[in-house]
Parts: sequence; structure tokens; C-alpha cells
Amino acid sequence: MSANTETMTVSQYLLHRLKEIGIDDIFSVPGDFNLVFLDRVQDSGLINLVGDCNELNAAYAADGYARVKGVGAVITTFGVGELSAVNGIAGSYSEMVPVVKITGTPNTKSQASGALLHHTLGNGDFRAFQKIFSHITVTNTTLLPHNAASEIDRVLTECVQKVRPVYISLPTDVVDAEITVDKKPLNLALPPNPEKIEAACIRQIAKAVEEAKDPIIIADACAIRHHCEKELLELIEKTGLPFYTTPMGKAVISESHPQFRGIYVGSLSNVRVKDEVENADLILSIGGLKSDFNTGSFSYRMDTDKTVEIHSDYTDVFFGTYKAVGMKYLLPKLASVIPKREFKRIGALSNEVPQIDMKAMVPQAWFWPRMGQFMKANDIVVAETGTSVFGALNSHLPEGATFISQILWGSIGYTVGSTLGAAVAGGARRVILFVGDGSFQLTCQEVSVMIRLGLHPIIFLLNNNGYTIERLIHGVKRTYNDIDNWDFSKTLDYFGGAAGQDKIGFQGRANTAEEFEQVLKKVESHNDKINFVEVMMDWLDAPENLVKQAEASAALNRS
Repeated sequence: MSANTETMTVSQYLLHRLKEIGIDDIFSVPGDFNLVFLDRVQDSGLINLVGDCNELNAAYAADGYARVKGVGAVITTFGVGELSAVNGIAGSYSEMVPVVKITGTPNTKSQASGALLHHTLGNGDFRAFQKIFSHITVTNTTLLPHNAASEIDRVLTECVQKVRPVYISLPTDVVDAEITVDKKPLNLALPPNPEKIEAACIRQIAKAVEEAKDPIIIADACAIRHHCEKELLELIEKTGLPFYTTPMGKAVISESHPQFRGIYVGSLSNVRVKDEVENADLILSIGGLKSDFNTGSFSYRMDTDKTVEIHSDYTDVFFGTYKAVGMKYLLPKLASVIPKREFKRIGALSNEVPQIDMKAMVPQAWFWPRMGQFMKANDIVVAETGTSVFGALNSHLPEGATFISQILWGSIGYTVGSTLGAAVAGGARRVILFVGDGSFQLTCQEVSVMIRLGLHPIIFLLNNNGYTIERLIHGVKRTYNDIDNWDFSKTLDYFGGAAGQDKIGFQGRANTAEEFEQVLKKVESHNDKINFVEVMMDWLDAPENLVKQAEASAALNRS
């Protein structure tokens, strides 16, 4: 053994590398094929093990954790456990979130013999579930003593560099197998852009900006996913260009920045924002992701002959493509060559809260601007698919805020588990969840884990009596859009019980805007505890942009 190597068990090495890439907590549900590995995690002193109520929620939690911390991990058992996590991992793949999915699997002898074990399909195929995950991860592996060290390094590097989930199968008899490992740290740096191709790309973009009269920047999801916020901010400030974001790019740069102009969602945009973007003669699109909900049902007006698309691994300048020229290295170089220009300064969009009858039920048009006032610097804001995410787009987020949503994958219930993960990752940062009554019923169990861990999110449950987004798209009065109306205002009682009372802040219901204002004061006095606020809203009241999106989605479904 050389001075640069040492002996470890497979589990020790896996935990060592997980810690190295930034994972301090792993979400899990126990099952007999992962129990020994869970022991090793708990006993390691390296990584904290968080127990979840089910595997789907654990995957959601790992996703939320990764969006705050940079990368997350989840452990399940083979078959029944990992299949329960499939939807969560698929969402992470769709939305480009790096999550390490670890599955405890039967021992290698049982797998080799095709033994008729529990949690199998009864056909001797122990690879079926790994094949399923191969479609929703960038790479997958089965750890064995002869390959464990190299495969752990390869898979975790791909997870970080490609910002997508990966899958690791860990057989029970491999967990404590001893292996020789290299002491060198992982090389997680992205490969550099091709020098000559990048130089040509820079020249063309700089020339286009110089010749443009009204150039702008649109920052989108991939700038966040590929951790290019600092590079993007440098470009914005050194060039002086006005910038816009998209729903998936919300808060990539502070919405208090003087150059921020608003959120562009195609035809669903604020009228002023729509006019400014569509009348610009040059658009630098950074990390664009043109999904239906992110573009107002594909209603963008960004002609190719005036658009530069800068992505993680290529750049399009008008009709030409510069392969392998990615944003991480390109943006700082653009910032250094594009001269700063003075552009016409126009006042920011209004964040004023409208006047309403405070003794009436809370209206959506008032609620979201009011929430913008409630939010504080560095808050983590989690918005559920449907009413909440479309409404939150109308809330001004303060300096340092993080916005978490699932606009592309759109799995209802995602945010409860994600809030758990974000709260674990965020430490002292305040986490605020907006979730509808229907979505909450899918994954509400994780509130019990939040209480057990002493976490302190603020949960606003919007009770509008069913699936409002679905009603707006189709079936306004259909019973399949109805739900049983739980006594939501007592949620912390029935998930925390007497044992959790010292960890519980405010819980209750606001029937009117006046009551809601009083509730906010009570919540502010319990920032160190979990708070739960049920907000009563009219069943068909919805943010204007959601109403328009629902109409567009319904039309698209009919076409």
C-alpha cells in the first residue's frame, strides 16, 4: 500500500465521498436490505441520518435539501422502497437537481442465484428496478468490492457535474467489504470550454451587444441549477444590462437589484414586462428552459435572429451553435469584454398591497403582495404546484431569498417533503411553505418529522376547498376535484401530540384578511418554532396568471 492509499470499508468510503461533495444529512426509510448501512451512517459521526415517513417524501426531502445545499441523498430498501421513491427522483431528474439515490439490495449470492426473495417480482430478476432508475438518472452502478472505489468516484462526480440524480445499488454483503482507496480529493471542476471556439463565440456576442440599441438579459432555471449566480451577477453589473427572470429562474438574482425588471412568462407577463422584452433588439438568454408553464404555454416572442442562448454545455448565437461552450466559464469572460452602458432607468414594478374589505375572506390578489411584505432577507420560499406557485410569482422576494418550486415536473405534494429538506439544509434560515389543501393531503406526514427534529418552518395552507388549478383547467364542479375538508388548523396537534408541544408555535385559522393580519403578528413571535396557518379562500379565486395559464392548458389539451 502506497502513501497515497488506505484501507476502508465500502460504506466508510461512500460516506467519506458523500461528505466531501457537501452532504451533511441523508434522508431515509428503513428496510431489511439497508439496515446495516443505516447503522454505518448513524455510527459514522460524519453524516446525520434523517428518518422519513415514506420513501416518496424522503426523495422530495433530498430534492429540497439539494436545492439549498447543492446536492442531496436518499436511502431506501430494494424493490418496494425504491419504487416508492421513483416519482421524487424523476422530479429531480426533470428539474435538474443532483440527488444521490442509494438502494440497499439483497446480497450478491442471492442475486446471482435468482433467489425467490421478498420485495422481488418473483422472477429472479434483481436488475429490473435499477433499469427503471436508469431512465431517470444520469448514471447508475452496483457497488462490488473490486469496483466500489472507482464507481463511487465516477458516479458522484457525474452527479455534481451534470446536476442530475444518480443511482447506487449497495448489496448487504458489500457494505463492510474492505477496499483500498485513493486519498486524493475528487476533481469536480467542469472541463474548460474549447479555447478557439469560445473566443469566436465571445467576439460574436460582444459585437452583437455593441450594435444593439436595447439589449436585455433573461435569466432562467439552468443558471441556478448550474450554480452560475455569481457569474451572472457579474455580467449584469459590469454590462449594466436590464435583466428579467422566468418562473423557474425566480430569485436567481435579487429582485431588489436596481437592474431587475420583472418576470417574463410570454403572454402571461405583466404588460410592461411583455412589451420591454418583446421590443428588445437583442436578448441574452442565460440557462433557458422553455417548458409550457415556464413560457406561458409556449407564448414566448424571442426571434432567433435577435437571441443568444447560453446554456451549460453549448451556446447558440442567432442561427449558429458553439458546441461545448458552457455558461460557467463563458459568462465571466463576457463580463470582462462587454463595456458598461447606461440604459434608460424605469421605475420598478409596483409591490403595493391593494385596498380590500379586511372583514371579507382573504383574496388571492391581496394575499400574494402582502406575503411579499412579510418575507425577509435570506428566506427560503417553497411554493406548491398550482395556486401557490403562480401566486408566489406575484410576491416580491427580498435580498438573498431562495425560491423552490417544481414548475416543470409539477408533482402535487412535492413541497411538504421539500420543505423538510430545505429546513434541514437551511439551518437558521427561515423557511416558508405555501401549499394548497389538496396537495397537502398527499404528503402531510412529514410535518411530524419537522416537529420531531425541532425545525421551524412557517406553513401557510391555502384552503380553497379542493383542486382549484384542476377546476380551472377542466371540471369546475366535477367531484373528482373535491377533497375531504380536514380540520387543518389542528395539524400540529395531531402530528406532534403532547410530546411536541414545546416545539410548536402558532397554529390556527384565518377566515378574513383582518384575522390574517393578527395571525401574522403571532407567527412573528414564534420564529424559533414551527407555525401552521390555515388561510380560508374562495374555491374559484385564483391569481390572474394562473387563470390565464389554465385557459391556455385547456386549449392545448383540446388541440
